[in-house]
Parts: sequence; C-alpha cells; structure tokens
Amino acid sequence: MKANMKKISVICASFIVGVFLTLQMPAFAGKTENSPGLPLEDLRLFAEVFNTIKQAYVEPVEDKSMIANAISGMLSNLDPHSSYIDAEAFKDFQINTQGEFGGLGIEVGMEEGLVRVISPIEDSPAYRAGIKAGDLIFKLDDEPVKGLTLTDAVKKMRGKPNTKIRLSILRRGESKPLEITLTREIIKVQSVKSKRLESDYGWIRITQFQENTLNLLAKHLADLYKEGELKGLVLDLRNDPGGFLHGAIGASAAFLPAGVKVVSTSGRAPDSSQEFRATPNDYMRGSGITVDPLRNLPAALKTVPMVVLVNGGSASGSEIVAGALQDHKRAVIMGTQTFGKGSVQTVLPLPGNAAIKLTTARYYTPNGRSIQAKGIEPDIVVEETPEGGGRALYLREADLSRHLVNDRDSSDTPAREQRTEKEQENRQESEAPLPPRLEYASASDYQFQQALNLLKGLNVIQGKQQEALAAP
Repeated sequence: MKANMKKISVICASFIVGVFLTLQMPAFAGKTENSPGLPLEDLRLFAEVFNTIKQAYVEPVEDKSMIANAISGMLSNLDPHSSYIDAEAFKDFQINTQGEFGGLGIEVGMEEGLVRVISPIEDSPAYRAGIKAGDLIFKLDDEPVKGLTLTDAVKKMRGKPNTKIRLSILRRGESKPLEITLTREIIKVQSVKSKRLESDYGWIRITQFQENTLNLLAKHLADLYKEGELKGLVLDLRNDPGGFLHGAIGASAAFLPAGVKVVSTSGRAPDSSQEFRATPNDYMRGSGITVDPLRNLPAALKTVPMVVLVNGGSASGSEIVAGALQDHKRAVIMGTQTFGKGSVQTVLPLPGNAAIKLTTARYYTPNGRSIQAKGIEPDIVVEETPEGGGRALYLREADLSRHLVNDRDSSDTPAREQRTEKEQENRQESEAPLPPRLEYASASDYQFQQALNLLKGLNVIQGKQQEALAAP
C-alpha cells in the first residue's frame, strides 16, 4: 500500500475494536512541569480562521461541528492510531469491547479512496457470504465510496439488524466486479475457541482480547484438561488484532511462571511508564474481575509443549503474548511476521459523551525489545499454504503513514515498497486468485498442521530422552 493510505481498524458497523490497547490512566488535563504555556499567537490564528469560516463560508456551519472537525484533524495527524471519537462512535466502542454489536462483521481500512477489507470476522454475515481479505469495496448500495471518509462509509454499513445492504467489490483475480448483498445482524464475537485433538493435543484460539476474554480463556483451558493431560498445545493468535491489555497479560500468565515480566510500557505522561508481570494484581487491574480466573488451572499448563501461531493480522495484544512467550522460551512461535503495533492507546472520555483515543506509550517485550513497526519474527517461518504466499494481503504498521518509529531498533521494518523480493512477487501476481476462506484447525489449515507436526516431533524426542535417562 502507498504511504498515503489511511488505515483505521474498524469492525464493520462499529467504530473500533482492532489494534489498540488501553491503559488505566488519568486524563492529562492542565499544565505540567515540563509542558510549555499555550501558544497564544497560534490560538489567535485559529480563532481568526474560525471566525472567517463563520462569516464567509458559502453555507452556515455549526460551531460544534467546526470544533469537532478541528479536534479530529489535530489527532489524526499525530499517528495512525490517535483519533477523535464522537458520542455515537464512543457508544458503539463501549458496546464493542463487550463483544456484541450490530453490523456486517468486517474489519476495514481505507486505500486510495476505497474501503479495503482487512479481515472478515468469523461466523459473521460477511464471513458467510465469502467476503475476503483484500477485497476493495467501491460502492455501498448505489452510492460510490470514493469521496467518503472511512467513518462515513462505516456509518453507511451500519444499520438495524435484518436490513440489507449491497456491496460492490473489486477482487484480485476476478475480471468483473462482484455484487454481494448482506443482511445486517447482531455480531457476537466469540473471543475464545478451543477443541481437544487426536492423540491428546489441544488447540485454543483467541480472536481478540475483550473484557471477558480472560474468564473465557480459563474456562476453555480447564475444559481441555477434563479428559486428562495434554501432550501439546497450539495457541492460535492469527488475525487477533489485540484489545485490552489486562487480557493479554492474563493470557501470558496462564502459561508463564508466576511473577515473571510480561510487558513494559514507556511514555511521557504520568503513569505511562509501567511494568506488568504475571500476577493477579496486574492482569486483573482495571478489568472488573474480582476473583482470579487462573487460580485453579492445571499446573501442567506451565510446562506443556506449546506452539503459538501468528501472522500479519496478529497485532498489539497478540504480539504482547507472543513476545512474552518467546522471550521466556516458553513456546515456539510459528507462522509469519506479525503486524508490528507496539504503541499503547489510552481512551480518554470528554464532556458530551465523546472521547479521544491518544497514543501515550510504547510497549516492550520482557527482554526490552520494541516491536513497533517491526513485529514479532517467528522462530519457525511457515507460510499460509505449502506454495507460500498470503503475506501480501496483510497491511502492517510500517505501511501506515505517520507511524511511530521503532526507538530500540534502527533496522525498522521497511515500508511496503522496500519489502523482500518474495513479497514483491506475491503482490505482483495480480491474476492469482485469493486462497479459499480458512477453516481454523482443520485438515486444510496448513500452518496448524505444521504446528501439530512439530508438537508430535517434540514428544518423540522427549520420549527418547526419557528412555535414555532410564536406561542402565
């Protein structure tokens, strides 16, 4: 994607559930010791422009609208993840964090004035209709998308359940546009899924870190062990865009020794520089949870052989988990390079039921690595199919205009135009059809099958080592 692409993770008919983390931090109002006074001359200039618009613009403009637009522009020009959230969008945001909202079930961004599908949500109308990552939406019903902001486009996709909307789509490999009619419905995101596999292996998937994710994770892990010990566990974080920080800390703590460092943050504002460990105090902080969900989990979870699956859609919270397990050598990270979002956003409510989402810190893995605009490099790289490819579909942090640089690694992930030759070739194969919709943890899920093969191989090696130790 070009540097001028504007990308905001939006879950279809919602404002944002995607790649951000929230810290419990106060509103940073007023002047601090290190902050300069107000720039009076610049404020006079702003007032002059404001007054000129009121008096001379061709049509009347409400004061409230101009102020909101000014705030929005001020935030959106900082970095890709800071933004103004109006009252309607803030209400949607609060609903979305609980995992239930109305809409189509698509995570979208903006590319060259069109709406690009980042990922359809599992079991949503968009997913069932065959919407694919990489699809470009150029018309909503009979209205062209060109000229709309992403927020405007999302509002048009939003609507009452059981109402229909027609999407006109450009898809790579298709010679003609596609017309797909979807019926809006209440989207209930199942943030944790699991199943026990053949020969006593387990698979658990976190789709995003919501308010109730930690409780659900604990329940699923306990259920996996009801039938006995596991020989190995696959933790699937592919296409997990992140969410709440306490959920990511708790997910890490479920598999790590008590008290070890999970993640740290560093920023300029008070309380933005913190360290979080695998303790109930840290993963229950700000979550509303009163009883430790992990307290009765089997002790074997701390030692069971693990593979963590990641890809270019794994961002923020899922990168925290993968980075923590990798640094502590607790699991093998498998898949492809992750998104690379190593910044923390704080949602600060404003008067009038609005809010701002402000980037306030960077976060670091236990070994002090910043993954901002870099991502987690897997221990074992496995593409989505045996033939390779798939990575070209993923937009990454380094592709976003005005992204924060990696402050601890000068080899910051290059922009899309400077990626490896292999990825360039993948993008240039415009006639190649997109891969079929993935059914996670199935026989056709190549990355999952490779993770399972690795776990089985580890068990064989461990078994032989134990036999050798027991031999006279």
